[in-house]
Amino acid sequence: MTQLLSGETVARQVQEQLPRSMVAAGSREIIIDSRSWPAVAAYLKSTPGMDFDYLASVTAVDYPDYFEVIYQLTSLPHNHSLVVKVRLNDRVNPVIASVVGLWRGADLQEREIYDLMGIRFEGHPNLERIVLWEGFAGYPLRKEFP
Repeated sequence: MTQLLSGETVARQVQEQLPRSMVAAGSREIIIDSRSWPAVAAYLKSTPGMDFDYLASVTAVDYPDYFEVIYQLTSLPHNHSLVVKVRLNDRVNPVIASVVGLWRGADLQEREIYDLMGIRFEGHPNLERIVLWEGFAGYPLRKEFP
């Protein structure tokens, strides 16, 4: 079983290298500003000691005032994991950078989130609907969907 890293510990390390990228940190997760996400993702994957080489899952949550895209990262060499939440404050046109270039496993998961939540993944190589048909009106997992 993988060891869950402390959010506070990782947040300090990220903050030292990438100032103003953190929104908050909890005991089990870090919360990142969406504009900093590409740099933070690259840092988490390539920094010795972290080496998060495996993306276990990506999901999204619709809160009343914002969206969060949640990543479960794992380092196979170090047998540890981390939860990263990226906060998106734009409810009308939520956009986040795609991480398909870093973790190929994000491909279908980002497409599913786009299809059901309407969050666009900028830079995704094939961001098309995967569950619903083209022309479907709206995003059924959003709170305002009828």
